Amino acid sequence: MNAKEFIQSGKAILGIEFGSTRIKAVLVDQENKPIAQGSHTWENQLVDGLWTYSIEDIWSGLQDCYADLRKDVNAQYGVEIENLAAIGISAMMHGYMAFDKNQNILVPFRTWRNTNTGEAAAALSKLFNYNIPLRWSISHLYQAILNNEPHVKDIDFQTTLAGYIHWQLTGEKIIGVGDASGMIPVDPKTKDFDAEMVAKFDNLIAPKNFSWKLLDIFPKVLVAGEDAGKLTAEGAKRLDVSGHLQAGVPLCPPEGDAGTGMAATNAVKQRTGNVSAGTSSFSMIVLEKELSKPYEKIDMVTTPDGSLVAMVHCNNCTSDINAWMGLFKEYQELLGLKVDMNELYVKLFNKALEGDADCGGLMAFNYVSGEPVTGLADGRPLFVRSATDKFNLANFMRANLYGAIGVLKLGNDILLKEENVKVDRITGHGGYFKTKGVGQRMLAAALNSPITVMETAGEGGAWGIALLASYLVNNDKKQSLADFLDEKVFAKETGVEIAPTAEEVDGFNKYIENYKACLAIESAAVEAKK
Repeated sequence: MNAKEFIQSGKAILGIEFGSTRIKAVLVDQENKPIAQGSHTWENQLVDGLWTYSIEDIWSGLQDCYADLRKDVNAQYGVEIENLAAIGISAMMHGYMAFDKNQNILVPFRTWRNTNTGEAAAALSKLFNYNIPLRWSISHLYQAILNNEPHVKDIDFQTTLAGYIHWQLTGEKIIGVGDASGMIPVDPKTKDFDAEMVAKFDNLIAPKNFSWKLLDIFPKVLVAGEDAGKLTAEGAKRLDVSGHLQAGVPLCPPEGDAGTGMAATNAVKQRTGNVSAGTSSFSMIVLEKELSKPYEKIDMVTTPDGSLVAMVHCNNCTSDINAWMGLFKEYQELLGLKVDMNELYVKLFNKALEGDADCGGLMAFNYVSGEPVTGLADGRPLFVRSATDKFNLANFMRANLYGAIGVLKLGNDILLKEENVKVDRITGHGGYFKTKGVGQRMLAAALNSPITVMETAGEGGAWGIALLASYLVNNDKKQSLADFLDEKVFAKETGVEIAPTAEEVDGFNKYIENYKACLAIESAAVEAKK
């Protein structure tokens, strides 16, 4: 069956992911290969000191993304999407979406990017004896309680962005275990919210006399492969405003972008890992056993099938590089030159390979927003050099590429050096790796480990959630998720591996020591420029 016939027969599978700057849709065929795509660009807004996306932007963005997918299908195959075999919804994890009994959002969506939850996160980390990051849903909820926000008493349902979209499309208050592990810790044995921590939280807030307990307002947790409901008639109309898409399509459990990244890079087995590097960055290492103690720089989450994962999450990655690229674009336009942004990125990224292994002493902080791993509640993008440093274009670009993964290096040093975690394969994906061999080589030097990048890595999380939707309906052998990915998705895809040289590792280590020493400058910049 060719792609056109496959789409007409209603057997194609749709994955949609809400990233921080782009909503993307991917349609896959019987071999789990993309056959059509759609996208919508959007941006978060800073409203009353908090990063948010409006409900209107969420739905108009989703509808525009799906319309763009329909346009691509029509242009390529001359057909309309009438039915689908399965749908998967994914989105950036964490944050705070609280609704009343009438399904009205009580306060604007508070995204993962907000760092106003320090008091709550610290108190919960101590209560649970477990690292509870600032961006986790439970931190946002408890901070709202500490702030005596009047809406809290009216909460009927609290979920993530993926959970919200899934709920509106199916009527089911469900969440995938990976996304759930970014709300409050999940017990890897039960693959559900940790019962002991839930009880401790309920006891903590008991004096407030709310009408609800935590599990009353949190979604039901499911693992990959479990039935998560079907597209309702109302949901079909909200997704496809043209009215062509039929109701009744099964949906897989909604997942977070961390889980879809693991699926898209075949990194759900123990001793595998992946690094997602785009607007933000995070590494995910699937553990063989629990760490010896909690670490503030390391979050514990799970794979989409419930295995324990050590996650190092960084709020910032490529945004500052993109800003510099905009400056170079302006300069070229000033000279009357035609600007091809793709060519600009490729040439400047490759120029970085000519730089000194330690960047000649140059230093870049990419902190567009706060960075919890290094203890900064706010960000100031910063470039630093001394008069004697080797200031040239190659070192400038290399310093910015190093700076984009500097915080990631700090967190992973704990796992790989202090905890002696063993990893057989680390796969990179995201915009940082788009220029072949450059970001990949930088990360290999940072982690002192071979890094694999697959041809499919650019497909990203929308493809990852499409794979999880495929696992729901195409897992006829009742395989584990890892075996399904190995045998039905990645059997012919091994990727390209780059190992670092000793000189590159030594150079990055020198850079990171300088980075740590210069954090005082970044901190002073935050304090000085309010």
